[in-house]
Amino acid sequence: MKLGILSDTHDNLPFIEKAVEAFNKAQVDLVIHLGDYCAPFSLRPLKGLEMDWMGVFGNNDGEVNGLTEASEGKIRRGSLSLEIGGKRVFADHINPLKDALADSGHFDLILYGHTHALEIYERNRCLCVNPGEVCGYLTGRRTVVCLYLDELSEDRVDVIDLG
Repeated sequence: MKLGILSDTHDNLPFIEKAVEAFNKAQVDLVIHLGDYCAPFSLRPLKGLEMDWMGVFGNNDGEVNGLTEASEGKIRRGSLSLEIGGKRVFADHINPLKDALADSGHFDLILYGHTHALEIYERNRCLCVNPGEVCGYLTGRRTVVCLYLDELSEDRVDVIDLG
């Protein structure tokens, strides 16, 4: 199973559309958004995804009710802890405990956003991934990530630069 991961879109519609195009072209099976959509209108491009998606709220997502309604319930409060393709996945926007979670041995994949910095590393046989930012406001780099769940390793993560 192939996942598409994005975070920190911050209402940047042109690059949200580019992220959708990238995921459709990569033929991912599921997209996970790690928060900071900002306004409900920024979810419109996600309707162009050819696969299902889910997400978590970020610290800049003030319109919780509007985002929940616009996403048809695909955005969840709190963190996600789920099994996908036989792998144990933990996803959250802000995750100061990511290394402790990796060390716990309870997860195969830890996903987080918030810092806007692309980060991919392995810890205690757990892959930890921050896909960076779609908006490009802090780093100037706009990225999303694709990965195969059956090949979880640092060198098997595809970073897609959106321009």
